Amino acid sequence: MAPRANWKGFLRLSLVTCPVALYPATSESEKISFSQLNRQTGHRIKYLKVDADTGDEVPNEDIVKGYMLEKDQFIEVTKEELEEIALESTRTIAIDEFVEKSEIDPRYLIRPYYLRPDGKVGHAAFAVIRETIREMNKVAIGRVVLTNREHIIALEPLDKGLVGTLLRYPYEVRSEQEYFDEIQDGKVTKDMLDLAKHIVNQKSGRFEPDKFEDQYETALIDLINQKRAGKPITPKERPRGENVVDLMEALRRSVGGAAGETKATKKPRKAAAGQKEMLMPIAGKKPKETAEKKSAARPQRKSA
Repeated sequence: MAPRANWKGFLRLSLVTCPVALYPATSESEKISFSQLNRQTGHRIKYLKVDADTGDEVPNEDIVKGYMLEKDQFIEVTKEELEEIALESTRTIAIDEFVEKSEIDPRYLIRPYYLRPDGKVGHAAFAVIRETIREMNKVAIGRVVLTNREHIIALEPLDKGLVGTLLRYPYEVRSEQEYFDEIQDGKVTKDMLDLAKHIVNQKSGRFEPDKFEDQYETALIDLINQKRAGKPITPKERPRGENVVDLMEALRRSVGGAAGETKATKKPRKAAAGQKEMLMPIAGKKPKETAEKKSAARPQRKSA
């Protein structure tokens, strides 16, 4: 089942408008998640919303938002008042400008969404907007309100639809200077650069997401499977980071190491899309894939 739309409204380029829906382009539902338990009883921990002073539980209908001016002094803001902030981007993504993709600093990228026509009307207008962006080879910049916040959104064509990436505002991005000012300028010789470039050439390839394995997720699955099978858990040796004393020697040794790694590229054990399928089946239940194969192999009865 396709996920529910996070937002529905209109996409507008000047006077060309069409109804659209915005869907999340990513998901973390396949990742292993943990619940918090009471060690003594094994029961799940439940969190309650309580009054900080009285300790009494507060029902959801009595909870409102408040902006803290100073300690214990708040300005109360109701849901209705927030909805009265009638920004155009609450219901319409109006394209304000077109920019080169290379001009968008990666630090401003937040998360991607899929944008498609909503319903059976407006497909022609959507196609005009999409193909205009494609032909101009630029990124369309607009605004959209999600979760009571207005976001900048960058739109690009993808197949028959659009990908919209939320962008941060400048005040949300920290300056690099406070982190980089104390970095010392080390002397880099031509020989060092030549060796480093050689390592890069040995490791060069194409970006293929299917090659990557979430090693921590896989380790979690192995841990859970071992505990379910009643096997003892043996701690693995932690990788050690060592200070480089002779930089040139480290580069020379790295050249040989990079060649060996390239020849024996490790393949992931399983595509990331089905991580939870690697968990052991619950006793008494058949794995879905096995059941489907048996069902397909079973001869069907002929009707009389």
